[in-house]
Amino acid sequence: MLRVVVLVSGGGTNLQALIDGVQSGRIEDAQIVGVISNNAGAFALERARRAGIPGFCVSPKEYAERAEFHRALLEKLAGLEPDLIVLAGFLVNIPPEMVQTYRGRIINIHPSLIPSFCGKGYYGLKVHEAALARGVKVTGATVHVVDEGTDTGRILLQKAVEVKEGDTPEILQRRVMEEAEWQILPEAVARIAKGELL
Repeated sequence: MLRVVVLVSGGGTNLQALIDGVQSGRIEDAQIVGVISNNAGAFALERARRAGIPGFCVSPKEYAERAEFHRALLEKLAGLEPDLIVLAGFLVNIPPEMVQTYRGRIINIHPSLIPSFCGKGYYGLKVHEAALARGVKVTGATVHVVDEGTDTGRILLQKAVEVKEGDTPEILQRRVMEEAEWQILPEAVARIAKGELL
């Protein structure tokens, strides 16, 4: 049984896609053993509670120094004994020690077709604003392995999504979530649980 811990900062729609995947049997031989957020008010923690999954807030605001926050995050993770860590909209830079400890066992979902519109500063609506400003006809989402860089790890899965006339960043964000993110993130976890991807 693959022990999965999900790290999330906001609403947790990708977390919900994973919860639904486990409950429906689309994701087999995997269990979400914990959800960690840096934001006590994140709706993702409510999603976890409703699904009977332990949820925790580990916020940098609670610590005087970043190093203390990093230690607390690593301690919380260690206690959950994850086989796989999923960054599902986690808007905090993770410490290098975490990458070293769980090398090859951390994945991230990014709302573009990497290497387009990724790296430092590209998150949330900013990604979709940039795609529309550039005038691309196709965007999408990427699941990749996390390394020391920002969105630089090995690509595992990608799915393209059409950009349509009249799209706003919000409309495009929703389409990318529905047609790509919520499809390929559960697929990635399912295939990792089967030993196919990592």
